[in-house]
Amino acid sequence: MRIIVMSDSHRNLAAVIDLVEKHRTADIFIHLGDGAAEFEEVKSMFPEIKFLGVRGNCDLGTDLEIAGCFHCGQAKIFYTHGHMYNVKYSIEGLVRAGWQMHANIVLYGHTHIPFVEYRDGMHIMNPGSLGMPRGMSTGSYGIIDIADSGIVCYNQQL
Repeated sequence: MRIIVMSDSHRNLAAVIDLVEKHRTADIFIHLGDGAAEFEEVKSMFPEIKFLGVRGNCDLGTDLEIAGCFHCGQAKIFYTHGHMYNVKYSIEGLVRAGWQMHANIVLYGHTHIPFVEYRDGMHIMNPGSLGMPRGMSTGSYGIIDIADSGIVCYNQQL
């Protein structure tokens, strides 16, 4: 199972389309907010692909939820934009929420900075930003591979 994770596309529809076309065979695409308009657009362009998404602090007028959670093989994935957990200052509140949900993968955006950590059985990932990257010249996204042998999470630049 392969999951592609993106966040903070901030109206860069071309970057979202490029990412989906590059990883068209992925099983699921997750958008972590601040890009609801392009998320909805790409969903309509690729109806055969499974998309999940949440709203971010800049996504006004959308009916997307603040957070989501689902099972995928051996993984329970909790995903949110992160602003409700003050992730620009600390990820500890987000990690606590992940533990409360019994998640072993926690995904967030909002900071625009890619981050991957494995802590006490929990994978924590921020894919960075597709549209407004910080600290790098091109956008970034995350990849999660889930197999019987384990879970691997990593970030990639566009």
